[in-house]
Amino acid sequence: MADTLVDDPKAAARAARAERLAERRVARLAKQIDAFAQSHGGGAEATVEYIGEIGTRIVLVGENGEWGDLVAPSHDLAQRAVERSGVTVHEDFAGEFAAKVRTGPYEWKRMAGIQIGGPANT
Repeated sequence: MADTLVDDPKAAARAARAERLAERRVARLAKQIDAFAQSHGGGAEATVEYIGEIGTRIVLVGENGEWGDLVAPSHDLAQRAVERSGVTVHEDFAGEFAAKVRTGPYEWKRMAGIQIGGPANT
């Protein structure tokens, strides 16, 4: 019995379409990372954290200490986006990297409300 390899043109077309969509997502995320970096002191650092089935979180900290995040549909796409944007990527959100974050009254109010039974987080 001979093994035959049958090329499935529909499967190849689906794979090519999926890669084009992934590339557009990566480009969009990288553009958002670049915009964040430019609006927060001209640079940024990041960490890529898996958050479950919904995707991967890219946590960004600007040169000025402001922070933000983006969610990518997969770890691979998030990793590709931060690499494309050229930001410094840290293994985890700890140490000197975490110490760069500057929090404001909004964050403190939310944290206090969550931790000590304060008012609802509105």
